Amino acid sequence: MCRAPSAWRAVDDHGSQLRVRPAGATEPTRSERVVPGVTASRELLVGRDVELARIGRFLESVRHDGNVRMVRGEPGVGKSALLAAAADMAEAADFRVLRGSGSEFEADVSYSLLNQLLLPLYGETQRLPPALRDALTVALGFGPGPAPAALLVCNAALSLLTTVARKAPVLLIVDDVQWADRASAVVLGFIARRVPRSPVGVIAARRTGTESFLDHRGLTGVTVEPLSTEASARLVDVRFPTMTARARQRLLDLAQGNPLALVELPATLAGPPCPANVSDVVPLSDRLQASFAHRIAGLPDPTRLLLLLATFEGSGDVRTLRGMTDLTALAPAERAQLVRVDDTTGRLTFRHPLIQSTIVAMSTHEERRRAHLGIAEALPGDLERRSWHLAAATAGPDEAVAAELERASHRVLQRGDALAAIAALMRAANLSGTREDAARRLAEAAYIGAEAGGSGDATTLLARSREMSVDAAGTLHAAGAAALLMINGDGDVHTAHRLLAGAIETGAHGWRADDPALDEAMHTLLLLSWYAGSPGHWVTFHRLLGMLRPGPGDLLSVMSRTFPDPVRTGAPALPDLKALITTLPEEADLTRVMRIGTASIYLDRLGENREYSWRLVRQGREGGAPRRQLSAMMHLCLDGFLTGRWDESEALAVEAQQVCGDSGLTFLRWYFLYTRAIVAAGRGRSDEAYELADEITHWALPRGVAGAAAIAHHPRALAAAATGDFESAFRHAAASSPAGVLAANVPNCTWLMFDLVEAALRTGRTAEARAHADAMREADVAALSSRMRLLQHGVDALVLDSDAAGTRLEQTLEDPASERWLFEASRIRLAFAEKLRRRRNLSAARTHLLAARSGFAAMGADPWLVRATAELRATGYQPAVAEQPAAGLTGQELEIAGLAASGLTNKQIAERLYISHRTVGAHLYRIFPKLGVSARAGLRDALSAHSAELPND
Repeated sequence: MCRAPSAWRAVDDHGSQLRVRPAGATEPTRSERVVPGVTASRELLVGRDVELARIGRFLESVRHDGNVRMVRGEPGVGKSALLAAAADMAEAADFRVLRGSGSEFEADVSYSLLNQLLLPLYGETQRLPPALRDALTVALGFGPGPAPAALLVCNAALSLLTTVARKAPVLLIVDDVQWADRASAVVLGFIARRVPRSPVGVIAARRTGTESFLDHRGLTGVTVEPLSTEASARLVDVRFPTMTARARQRLLDLAQGNPLALVELPATLAGPPCPANVSDVVPLSDRLQASFAHRIAGLPDPTRLLLLLATFEGSGDVRTLRGMTDLTALAPAERAQLVRVDDTTGRLTFRHPLIQSTIVAMSTHEERRRAHLGIAEALPGDLERRSWHLAAATAGPDEAVAAELERASHRVLQRGDALAAIAALMRAANLSGTREDAARRLAEAAYIGAEAGGSGDATTLLARSREMSVDAAGTLHAAGAAALLMINGDGDVHTAHRLLAGAIETGAHGWRADDPALDEAMHTLLLLSWYAGSPGHWVTFHRLLGMLRPGPGDLLSVMSRTFPDPVRTGAPALPDLKALITTLPEEADLTRVMRIGTASIYLDRLGENREYSWRLVRQGREGGAPRRQLSAMMHLCLDGFLTGRWDESEALAVEAQQVCGDSGLTFLRWYFLYTRAIVAAGRGRSDEAYELADEITHWALPRGVAGAAAIAHHPRALAAAATGDFESAFRHAAASSPAGVLAANVPNCTWLMFDLVEAALRTGRTAEARAHADAMREADVAALSSRMRLLQHGVDALVLDSDAAGTRLEQTLEDPASERWLFEASRIRLAFAEKLRRRRNLSAARTHLLAARSGFAAMGADPWLVRATAELRATGYQPAVAEQPAAGLTGQELEIAGLAASGLTNKQIAERLYISHRTVGAHLYRIFPKLGVSARAGLRDALSAHSAELPND
């Protein structure tokens, strides 16, 4: 059957590489021409002109702008030879070529493939900035240190490659990517999506019909096709010139254009002719494996055992293998052309992956066990690889190996690879010495799965744990998993809280605070108590917390004081929280990074967590744990709202809702409905704010999530104030905590303090407003943060008939720390200016109103912008020409138009207004037609013309 050429058709590792011309030929045939860049040490390629030309064009594109190819094809069709040709051509063109190959037997070992790829760059790695250098050093096993975050490893690898590429283009070549370990695949995918505009290329090949951890969506894929009938026949004629016509046709029929089959099968066809349709009876892959088995059987036993060791070791690094065994036995395999050692790179490669499969299939159980033990013995400092090889060498229960795998699972979980941790725990459960230990490990795997978002797998693991032991239902991990699965489904928080608290109460942990399972259970119970929102749940939590000996761990101790009731216990915890925040730059445990953010919420320290929250978000976008990603997105959303980054908050909230749906963590969706609701309320979209708040309430009440139902009053209060309905605003602000009271264990009441006081004053409830200000002062909320101080002084200035209170507020507003809280600072300025105007202090009122107007315009807080503008008019303020409203522009559009007319770029405007440069561009796109201009150059005249048409105040 003749096959037309297609995008990178087949090139084989060996069979289609020839230097001999057909009999009678005096000049090279078209398919035998020397390809520029292919070294003389390699044989010429038959039938691959089109593919080689495309490789050349690909390399040229890499040199100029970076490029990626995902190659797929059947076993033996020639993917590896295609990669070899690409490597030769790249090296001839002065590229830096880095090669690696997935290993079927180390697919569970994190970063094993990345180690192969980047090992030649060890010297360059040491010249990276310290944080990036240390991340790669630890991930690749070059040195000890805390396990780095996956995103940091991704960025370090990319930085290393782009740095090296400044001297010469870099080409990464990865074979058998279907066996790449998950951690390396994440890094490779990260790099592949960021090579454009850098002279870095990536070629990754996998077998057709296989899947891999590498996310290839959006990356250019090509298929390696079999050789055409013409090329197949020419290859057979050159390689086996004495073959009979019948045998030749039989070979062509069986091989179907597969180059590996064309070269390897003749040795198996020496017998009598096969029956008709024999190719349909015996798969081609089985025939090829039988051919390799015949050749391997002729090797000396030491050589065969050495090849088995190399197969399991996976990296192909000759230095590593030399540290495990004597390599003198390798010579027969090299002479048989089963393996090749590259003298330059010091790397051993098999001629084809089927050889490795055949070697394993021909080995005995004891030979395989000894090979794995030998590798484990040579890796005393590599906990993860060592434990997996020990597990592979273990047939029955072995508690020592199970314990080592369990420790390895905790190590990889710190790196953020929940799935790898679950895999290690499942294998540890299989090797456990007792059913109780197996049940405990399965329960922990279930907890990790439930916490990370894999509800389906977590449910299965939890069921298996319960089957293993009647006591498994009472273990902490099992109870934690059950509680998380319950609240993420249709179960209620009260039942989940009761289940977990009971497991903690009766657990055989001795109340040791350093017990990881107990610590995790207490963190989960803290969140369940917050969700439930009743005093009884908090009483239970604090009673159990007090049982821990010698006391709760540092993070649990801080969270238990800053998160449930910051008004009463937050201030004493501030020094400890600050100490935790200082550890963030070096913190390797990503769960701790997430929880430090949670501990920071009500003491307004989220700004100090922003860099690390973004790290978790980026890691989640690259395939990391969605639970941590969503928590970080919530932290960024909250901080963004308070500081005026409303565009960012809305965009993150929408993205987070999608992540909730995709990951199965639907319980967390209400957080982002809340963010969208408060931003909508702030921007005057009151109907939308009420609808989103109602959606939260309707979801929360049947499940007993009183904490979420209470929070839903915040956007309602804000929306009511935006429309001037201060009666409703007061009612919603007081719903969580009545006037004159800062309710215990209702931390969100601090976010509604100003709303309550302002609404009370607007509705004639002067006594209630004063009582709330007194409660704030008595609790000394000003000691909690610069935002709380701003709110306290703002409320005092409104309710107290005291010049001192006004002076104190003026001083607070001038403090740079107060400028960060853009929305509340602007609202306080507006309310205070209204009081100043009533007292005829017009000059001071104008100063505050101008600042407030600028803040509201920057956020797009249109209802408050209208109020501020009206107040300015009431003070007799005469705006400059460029400040007059024009052509139906909104407040934010007017602000952007004025800044653009002054010569600022989109980026500069974005930085000033705390929005993205894309948002600025979108506004200008709408502004131009309103003003009748087509470019920025016309903005100044258009604004002046429209302002001249308006009446004076």
